[in-house]
Amino acid sequence: MLNDSRVEANIPASDLDRARDFYAGMLGLTPRKELGGETLAYETAAGTRFNVYQTAYAGQAGHTIAQWHVDDIESEVRDLKAKGVVFEVYDMPGVEWDGEIATIPGMGRSAWFRDSEGNIMCVDQEPART
Repeated sequence: MLNDSRVEANIPASDLDRARDFYAGMLGLTPRKELGGETLAYETAAGTRFNVYQTAYAGQAGHTIAQWHVDDIESEVRDLKAKGVVFEVYDMPGVEWDGEIATIPGMGRSAWFRDSEGNIMCVDQEPART
């Protein structure tokens, strides 16, 4: 059953070398293996897996491709900005912004950026449980 299965994300890249440099230099990630010279397979310390694969169709999605759930969004945003990541601010009704960090009622806090291929990424922090 799908409910008992793992899910793995696939992120498009038009230039795999450029994407590898971005994910290493900006996000601090190293591929666990390379598949056929066309796909970089990543795995985080938390056990999440995703692939960055070569395609001419990268960066065309107008929505978030992947998001990282973090414990301290301010620290993550600060650290990523220090590495050169540029965050985006969107006009979203009902959302309060503190710099690049959005507070979304009932959902927590989020910040969005684009990877080297134009894909929209997100770091988010869930609301504190009471």
